[in-house]
Amino acid sequence: MLESIKQQSITIITELIHAANLQKNSILVVGCSSSEVAGHKIGSFSSTEIADTIFESIYPILKEKNIFLAAQCCEHLNRAIIVEKECMDYYRLEQVNVVPQPKAGGSFATAAYHNFENPVAVEFIKADAGIDIGGTLIGMHLKHVAVPIRLSISNIGEANIICARTRAKCIGGIRAIYNDNLM
Repeated sequence: MLESIKQQSITIITELIHAANLQKNSILVVGCSSSEVAGHKIGSFSSTEIADTIFESIYPILKEKNIFLAAQCCEHLNRAIIVEKECMDYYRLEQVNVVPQPKAGGSFATAAYHNFENPVAVEFIKADAGIDIGGTLIGMHLKHVAVPIRLSISNIGEANIICARTRAKCIGGIRAIYNDNLM
């Protein structure tokens, strides 16, 4: 099962980076229910083994491309975000004080916290793209105009995934002309 989760995670992150046209210093938010991946109800079967497998599959790919990973905590931590301090400093985010645990923050955020070089928690972020693994509701952490992306696979383990990229808002009404490169 873990090998399948690893391969699904690699496929998803690779396709999403391309489909969302993520560039250096882009932020990708991941919300992950390890319970859902294992085929259980969200929040009922936290698995550090599953979370570690997903994290270890996607993080090196993002790091190689200089894309910041933002790991969403579960609702017990009000969906705070774990990022590298470098991301917090680059985007001038405000740090909050919390350390995620598998049952209070979630297994994926815990994996990020223990594997980042210099992890910090922040309360708010506006990511360029995201992966919602198992219905974790990442929308609050995306920029204002989110565009769903369909990839070649739609699950990690037993969990449905929904991926999104963001785009600039189109403003100005019927006389406006838009830059297609921002669509």
